Amino acid sequence: MVGVPAGGEDWIAAALGRALQELVRLAPIVDPVAQRFRDAGHALYLVGGGVRDALLGRQTSDLDFTTDARPEQILGIVGSLGPTWTTGIAFGTVGVQIGDHRCEITTFRSDAYDPSSRKPQVDFGDTIEGDLVRRDFTVNAMAVSLPLDAAAPIVDPSAGLDDLAAGVLRTPIEPAQSFTDDPLRMMRAARFAAQLGFQVEPETMAAITEMTGRLEIVSAERVRDELTKLVLAPEPRRGLAILVETGMAEHVIPEVARLRDTVDEHRRHKDVYVHTLTVLEQAIGLEPDGPDLVLRLAALLHDIGKPKTKSIDPDGKVSFHHHEVVGASMTRTRLSALRYPKDVIDDVSALVKLHLRFHGYSGGTWTDAAVRRYVHDAGPLLDRLHLLTRSDCTTRNARKAAALASAYDSLEQRIAELKEQEDLAAIRPDLDGNEIMEVLELSPGPLVGEAYRHMLELRLERGPMTRDEAVIALRKWASERGL
Repeated sequence: MVGVPAGGEDWIAAALGRALQELVRLAPIVDPVAQRFRDAGHALYLVGGGVRDALLGRQTSDLDFTTDARPEQILGIVGSLGPTWTTGIAFGTVGVQIGDHRCEITTFRSDAYDPSSRKPQVDFGDTIEGDLVRRDFTVNAMAVSLPLDAAAPIVDPSAGLDDLAAGVLRTPIEPAQSFTDDPLRMMRAARFAAQLGFQVEPETMAAITEMTGRLEIVSAERVRDELTKLVLAPEPRRGLAILVETGMAEHVIPEVARLRDTVDEHRRHKDVYVHTLTVLEQAIGLEPDGPDLVLRLAALLHDIGKPKTKSIDPDGKVSFHHHEVVGASMTRTRLSALRYPKDVIDDVSALVKLHLRFHGYSGGTWTDAAVRRYVHDAGPLLDRLHLLTRSDCTTRNARKAAALASAYDSLEQRIAELKEQEDLAAIRPDLDGNEIMEVLELSPGPLVGEAYRHMLELRLERGPMTRDEAVIALRKWASERGL
């Protein structure tokens, strides 16, 4: 067992004080629930992440409880407290919304798992201790008896308080058995490391490394949800490092793991993988409104096309021509396999494809047409593209970094100046489809689309035109095509 660090006893005393304060804050929600279970002759415990967070002094709006009552009894007890849901009732869970708090109450569990199955065989248990030891990590395997028992405020059969004080992730039972029971717990180790800043205990880390193949039986949706929580955590780099070091990344985001074998063209980093993690951290530092999944995924995946496009010139220079195009395609494939929503897939893929576009701005030589095209192609992703492009500068050369920042400042200034003159975010041809058909006397069909695209290109190239100028340009195009 991991021992409590020096001063750990004081930390635990302070943690218990923090938990008591949180329970006082939650009393209007917790007390009525506890009273109903007590009146019905059943035990009730606050359990899991809510207890862990209370001990850490963190507030939560999602509360998990466990009880010896069976699911149908739970539903009868809490039914009048607020809206309920029973989507998890087959697994012993009933949900109830009380004010702003989502509460889920689950019958004591003592699951038996089929190693070849994605789903547990649900067996209900009889004791809180038996329920706690089947949980993922000791820091999540603590409970608070409700109403609060001042003599024994924390039920902690696996020394979770000690591990919480030490900042350690450890399984309550043998890690190999725990990960056999539910392989997704291996990903949760990485996720909790990213969320809490904890270290994974060596025996647990070794078991993960040996058992990464077990992730193959986990559904893509569950893997996606864990990856999302990891990426949105305060320290995603810590969790991603665990995915890569243990081999889990090969089953989740193998494209990122393979970046370790690709030295970048400037030889600034040991590998593109290190550069990628730095870009991710820099992007996080620029987020204006909190965690942004699209921006963070784009930062993580922006260079995954490099291994496939790596070439070495006769003079020994490494290059990755068109890696942004290849990377965008790979990004779409990977995020689709993970069952991300279409809008997330489209936005992340577009940012990966566009992330190198700025480097053509060299010295501020773009025409107004080029600036318009940059804004048009980015569309609603322009602000995120600004952040991603700025984050992609990881050079240690201060003069070069300053020059890149200055160039991007210049581009943003150019965009702002053009926006004062025209609505760049809503660039459309100066003639719409109906007007094109009227001028050229066309019926709906492919030619109208070709004409529309031509007029859009003219609008991007020349800026706004009057209607007469647009009609002349359209007729010229039609004449050249023999229309």
